[in-house]
Amino acid sequence: MTTQPDTPTGVIHDIGYRGYQGPRLGRGYATRSLFVQSLRAAFGLGRSAKSKVLPMLMLAAVVLPAGVVVSVAVLQQSDQLSTDYPQYLSGVGLLFIEIFVAAQAPVLLSRDLRYHSVPLYFSRPITRTDYVRAKCAAMVCALLVVTVLPLLVLFVGAVLAGMDLGHQSAHLAYGLLAALLYSLVFAAIGLLLAAATPRRGFGVAAIMGVLVVSGVVAEIVYGLGGGLHQEPSTTANWAFVLSPAGLVQRFVDQVCGLTPDFAGTPGTLGTVVFAVELLAITAGSYALLLRRYRKI
Repeated sequence: MTTQPDTPTGVIHDIGYRGYQGPRLGRGYATRSLFVQSLRAAFGLGRSAKSKVLPMLMLAAVVLPAGVVVSVAVLQQSDQLSTDYPQYLSGVGLLFIEIFVAAQAPVLLSRDLRYHSVPLYFSRPITRTDYVRAKCAAMVCALLVVTVLPLLVLFVGAVLAGMDLGHQSAHLAYGLLAALLYSLVFAAIGLLLAAATPRRGFGVAAIMGVLVVSGVVAEIVYGLGGGLHQEPSTTANWAFVLSPAGLVQRFVDQVCGLTPDFAGTPGTLGTVVFAVELLAITAGSYALLLRRYRKI
């Protein structure tokens, strides 16, 4: 027969754990924090050195040619830049902007899907709508940095070179409109495609396919429709409904009264149609992104 000991064998230690008594910052703070973290991630900040290489290279590739354009204008003592602000984005900077979107949009979404960290966000006060809003805002702001910075280099260089301030200010505004539209449309498309797969490589390929291949197809259709003739056919300009980049470029050309030699503009009716399509792409992609995250 065993006897129970008279002294207790268990001891409870008070190791000082206390409940949290600080302020509850809530959804707004969590959403802002997610936005800041996502914006930093778009440029590789707070991550490994390897993660910073591509976004910084693309930023440099967009900005440095703007410095070259200004330098050439100063050396030649020209009273105008060799390229207009919107045309700089659609010509020199477009490919680099598309590469930036294709590379960094999956960083913002695909990694969370791949490592199953999305449910952890939703275990806090943040909602699915907050998550999508923060990611979209971060991607748009990152693209605005990439698109606006070279325009500022062109503007500051032109003003310091003594070029007409009124003319440069007006055309800078045209460039800022183009930068905003590129940022909204490319961010919407890039994030929607990135959210479709947890594989970053698939996301990059899909985004590049939509942005680059659609542009090539639009140029081919434009040429076949008589757009490359000495007197281009006005109907050929409708080919650019196939290309998000072409939509932005032709819409800005028409609204701002810019008529570059290498392409016509779609006319008043085409401008309305292009505007509706740009709105549909942006709003539709955002709505589909919200629908995607309601299922997670």
